[in-house]
Amino acid sequence: MASAEIPTKPYLLRALYEWCVDNGYTAHLAVKVDSRSQVPSEYVRNGEITLNVAPSAVHKLQMGNELIEFSARFAGVARQISVPVAGVYALYARETGHGMTFEVDVAKPSIQTEAEKESSNSSGPSNEPGPTALPVPAGLPTTAPTEPTKPTGGKPQLRRIK
Repeated sequence: MASAEIPTKPYLLRALYEWCVDNGYTAHLAVKVDSRSQVPSEYVRNGEITLNVAPSAVHKLQMGNELIEFSARFAGVARQISVPVAGVYALYARETGHGMTFEVDVAKPSIQTEAEKESSNSSGPSNEPGPTALPVPAGLPTTAPTEPTKPTGGKPQLRRIK
């Protein structure tokens, strides 16, 4: 009996996390929040949340093939966090910005702040830009280049993984 192939995404997330830890970086997960996400709603912005998952910030981190689960303190209060791997759109090192982005296939976020609900109801159809939770590492320009850069040889550049 043939079983469904396990996606590469959870394996890549675990490898990137280990790379961050081995290099002493602070690993951050950027997540599109949906109804399956258990996160503090007061920290959700535009249907997204960025979570510090460094060993010093979390307890009992479990990075499974379907869910990422851990406990962490938010404003001094311990919370149990659970996010579907499918909702993770990036894992990166806070200090350098190095990491990887992923495509997500999640329903429209169901957790919004009251202000976000008001603005989405009053502004009509939304043409939301892509993910905005990733910080710009120090020393890098804050504006996007006008033309896509072309690889100059050497290592190939990967953009997104489905």
